[in-house]
Amino acid sequence: MKKVILASASPRRSELLSTLIGPNFEIIVSSYDEKEVEDLAPAELVMHHSREKAIDVAGKLNEGIIISADTVVVYDGTILGKPDNTDDARRMLKALSGQQIQVISGITVMDIASGSAVTEHESTDIWMRQISDSLISKYISTGETEGKAGAFAIQGKGAILVQRIEGDFFNVVGLPLYRLSKMLDKFGINVLDYSFGNGNRTK
Repeated sequence: MKKVILASASPRRSELLSTLIGPNFEIIVSSYDEKEVEDLAPAELVMHHSREKAIDVAGKLNEGIIISADTVVVYDGTILGKPDNTDDARRMLKALSGQQIQVISGITVMDIASGSAVTEHESTDIWMRQISDSLISKYISTGETEGKAGAFAIQGKGAILVQRIEGDFFNVVGLPLYRLSKMLDKFGINVLDYSFGNGNRTK
């Protein structure tokens, strides 16, 4: 089997990748600095970031298949970052109440030895429920808004804020599994061929 490297420190992405190939991958965190790039639409931006993360990690290795990703939450054409504090989280959630938003991920799969790479993106539409001030306060008190783009986590208690979604749920968590599996196919990796015997390692 080809060695697989996940270029991400995200525990959610690690868990999701484990559902596809078990623990048969290494984690090597990219040192790429995600700076905002002017004149790029959200989908182009996340693809750009995912490519740069893969390139950064590839420079440290001689072989293997790198998987890198970047995910953003978009509302009304604007990328929503992580809240600075609880007041910022409250403002963000009030703005999203009853609104439709998008979660867009850029994914890059790169073969280090050959230098070949594929970069794609996945988009999921989310309809938020009407969120009362009291519900916002209770949700903020859970601590889930901290470090979460858009100030909510759909895989946690934030699920109660989401009325419905259209598209890949796993994309919202951070790694669109169906698209990733199809991209891995292009590099000769059938996820069902991977066993579940070895643990992943972080570098």
